[in-house]
Formats: sequence, C-alpha cells, structure tokens
Amino acid sequence: MILPIGDSPNPEGTPVVTYLLIGANVAVYLLTLPLTWTHANPSDPLLTEFVHLVARQNGYRSSIQDILAHTSAYDLFLFRWGYRPVAPSIVDLFASMFLHGGFGHLAGNMLFLWIYGDNVEHRLGKGRYLFYYLATGAAATVSHAMFSPTSGLPLVGASGAISGILGLYFVWFPRNRVHLLLLFPFLLRVVVSARLLLGLYIIVQNVLPFVLSRAAGGVAHGAHIGGFFAGVAVAYWFDRSESGNRRSRIKPLSTRRS
Repeated sequence: MILPIGDSPNPEGTPVVTYLLIGANVAVYLLTLPLTWTHANPSDPLLTEFVHLVARQNGYRSSIQDILAHTSAYDLFLFRWGYRPVAPSIVDLFASMFLHGGFGHLAGNMLFLWIYGDNVEHRLGKGRYLFYYLATGAAATVSHAMFSPTSGLPLVGASGAISGILGLYFVWFPRNRVHLLLLFPFLLRVVVSARLLLGLYIIVQNVLPFVLSRAAGGVAHGAHIGGFFAGVAVAYWFDRSESGNRRSRIKPLSTRRS
C-alpha cells in the first residue's frame, strides 16, 4: 500500500480556503452520519425507484425484500442529493461535491486536498481558488454525465474537484516532490517527482481503467479525467493570460523622426 503524506516545498501562510473546504466536507459527513444507522423510511417516494435501480445494477441477484432490508436513510440521502445524469440538477451538481460514500472515501479525498491544495491556493489566491475548485468539480461531473448519460446512479464525492486541483498542480509545480509511505511489505518513506506521480495517477489509475472498463470498482474515472484536464486547461489559460498582460505593460520604443 502506498500512502501520500505530504509535499515540498510549501508556501508560507495558511491555506484558509483549503482548510474551510476540508472542514465543510467533514462537517457534512458528520452531520449526516446518523442516517447510516437509520433504516430508510418506507413512505419515502424515492425508495421504490432506488430499490429497483439497485436490483437492476446487480442483475436481480438480490431480492427486492433483501435490498429493502439493507437500505439506510443515508443511501436515500445520497440518492436524493447526488448527481444523477438521468435526472440532472444544478443544485445536485454542487451538492454532490460535499457528499461521500463512507469514511474511507472522505479520508482519501481530504488527504489529497490537504497535500496539493495549499500550493494551488497560494498561486491563485483565495477567491479564484474557490471558484476554480467548484468550476473544475462541475466540469468533472459534466464529463461523467457525458460518458454515462442514462445512468441513474448518484455521483458523489469531492474527487472530481480535487482532480481539477491536481491538474493545476501538475502544470504549475512540476519540480515539487511528494513524500510517500510504503506500508507493505515493509515500512519505507520515499520521495518522488510530483509531475511523475500525478501523471501516473491520471494515466494508470484513471485513463487505463476507464478504457478497459468504465464500471471498474464503481469509481467515476470519467469524472476524474474531466476534472484533471479542466485543471490543466485553466493553468495553461492563466499562464497565457499572465504572459499577455506582462507584454502589454511593456511600452514599445518610440520611433524618432529625423
């Protein structure tokens, strides 16, 4: 198992927006956690739709009664507020970025945001960082919907928006180093190039599984790919824009008449 634990160098100052985003995601998870221990309300109008969708997804290998017995109020909460391509909603587009399928899902996403977010926030500034976090997250969700337009399964998680941050980081901090812990077969700390690691993330962990099987492991690879390349596009657009602004501030030499 490989676990990222940090990066270097890091900017001075406190990444306020990154910490607020982590806090918001954790708060939403903790506030909705009691729903995981509560059985779904039989009178909820979404219950029938949800149960039949789950039954179709698993090829009707489980009975309707068995699915009902294992459906929690949290399952229906995610079904209601997650982004479903078959029933698109602008509210769900953004609400889904703050919902997670479990503690492991949340912890992994927040770890990546904590490691990579501070450099990007420092480069963009707080307001623009928040805007492009949400914008690349929306682009990631739309990308997922384009590849699975008839899917009724809810897309949840911050990984699309975080993939956008990774795309920005990939372009702007190619010489940074990422610190990793190898936990098996023995404990070892290694340091690798950020660009190499993020290149492997997008190609090996997302593009290849997406090409081989779009449903591999239930991971929305299309969303990760869309978010990452949206971040790359934003970074290059900023570089070109800033380069043009610098040139415009340089006054051309005047031509003297003899």
